[in-house]
Amino acid sequence: MSSELEIAVGQYSTAGIKESNQDSLGYRAAEHALAQTKGFAAVIADGVSVSDYGGDAAKACVVGFLSDYFSTPESWSVKKSAQQILNALNIWLYRQGLGSTRDESRISTLSAVVCKSSTAHVFHVGDSRIYRLREGALEQLTVDHRTWVSSDKSFLSRAMGSEIQLQIDYSRHDLQPGDILIQTTDGVHDFVEDKAIRDIVIADSRDLDKAAELVVRRASDNNSNDNLSCQILRVDALPAQQADEIYQQLTELPFPPDLNEGMILDGFRIIRELHASSRSQLYCAEDTETGLLVALKTPSANFKEDVAYIDRFMLEEWVGRRLDNPHVLKVYEPTRRRNFLYHISEYLPGQTLRQWMHDNPQPELEEVRHIVEQIAKGLQAFHRQEMLHQDLKPDNIMVDQKGTWKIVDFGSTKVAGIAEIDSPVYRESILGTKNYTAPEYVRGKPIGSNADIYSLGVITYEMLTGKLPYGEMPASWSKKSWQGMCYIPARDCNGAIPGWFDGALKKAVSPDAGNRYRELSEFLYDLRNPNKALISQDKRPLLERNPVVFWKATSFLLACAVVWLSVLLLN
Repeated sequence: MSSELEIAVGQYSTAGIKESNQDSLGYRAAEHALAQTKGFAAVIADGVSVSDYGGDAAKACVVGFLSDYFSTPESWSVKKSAQQILNALNIWLYRQGLGSTRDESRISTLSAVVCKSSTAHVFHVGDSRIYRLREGALEQLTVDHRTWVSSDKSFLSRAMGSEIQLQIDYSRHDLQPGDILIQTTDGVHDFVEDKAIRDIVIADSRDLDKAAELVVRRASDNNSNDNLSCQILRVDALPAQQADEIYQQLTELPFPPDLNEGMILDGFRIIRELHASSRSQLYCAEDTETGLLVALKTPSANFKEDVAYIDRFMLEEWVGRRLDNPHVLKVYEPTRRRNFLYHISEYLPGQTLRQWMHDNPQPELEEVRHIVEQIAKGLQAFHRQEMLHQDLKPDNIMVDQKGTWKIVDFGSTKVAGIAEIDSPVYRESILGTKNYTAPEYVRGKPIGSNADIYSLGVITYEMLTGKLPYGEMPASWSKKSWQGMCYIPARDCNGAIPGWFDGALKKAVSPDAGNRYRELSEFLYDLRNPNKALISQDKRPLLERNPVVFWKATSFLLACAVVWLSVLLLN
């Protein structure tokens, strides 16, 4: 079975009866290194004919999309990559036309398809079209953005460059080998019935250039009065892999042997073991060529046959090498050939946040803010790359000797761009630690970046109180674990915490993701600036809110009653 995406292309475009051709079309396949993460892209655009610069707009859309899409981060989803590019293109086109007459504006339709793994991602604005032909049935995948004012008059309701705000349709469609995607401009599909397009393409499905030309010729014969363009993509193979193929790829590098002090592994001298668990080992090592101290992480021999474990171990290095932030552990790219499976990162001789919390059980509020703001900067680096950390906890945060806090573990990270790639390897959806993982993971709800905000909120709460906002989660953590769970106000554990600060913590750790902060910046702002809307009146009985104060007050009242009764008896 092929492990490559194979797409055949045919296209044809002509000015028709017009003096110039303002249509534009093009395609591009990712270079081999990006084949899995970027796939294949094809675009068709139709410059609005009332403008002298419509053709320039169409060309800018096609060239801009095809050049910029493949330059976006591999970690981004297709949707985010395309939308970022299209929004930027739209603003540029719109600004080019500011202060100009309509004849000088730059407006174009755009329809693009990105084929990645076994999915077609469709982006569309205007009245060009994308069809899918499968087993003889033709289906239109786009909706024309055209408003009719009479039986013979219409105008585009949406187009690239017409408005500062771009509203673009996005849809996903599964692909099968043999599927054919057909893209046309209105000069074609307004003059050829869908059935005729289908019949022509089926008849010449092995010669796509000929099929595209015949579709255009049919429209011309039917008295098309516009530019005419047709682009046809045939899916010849999808990048499907068998489990044994994946296993062979993932096990090309053997697991390292047991490492001891003084041993040399691929030019790294082992100095000492830093940490060991059932899943991995971490060593302090010296690069014998440069003298640089590094941390060497090796997989546990317990998982030599576990393909899912090896896949995630390799993904952890992939993630680390794509993050460049002072508050994220730096993962180095190997400079020498590796003979074993491991990754190399900067060596941090500091302590974990867990150790710091033990040493500082009653930290000042400002000190906690300072730490949280640094952790948040590291998290923002993940979120900008469309990654979710998913296992933020005090044990995965360290401080170096300069006082810089860093996120140090990426083993549970979810990468949007990788998640779109079909794989026979099972990938767990819940990889975090129960006390710090947002409830939507076990509730089966959509997961967004504010799941990481939940984890940071729990850590902030714990730093100030030494406790957890909902208490210790049961060992068999599940959806039922959240039934009847109530937030324990941080002020009950630490009276020095202001009410407004407690309100920010409560919002950050809300079990309902919709009531939680959407952005880290909002949470950080509310940790420094009192938000009156977050100060709620605690209506619980005093016994539940603060049992110590309740019993002290009760004892005082009882003592007063005893004294009063004693006075009455003496009189």
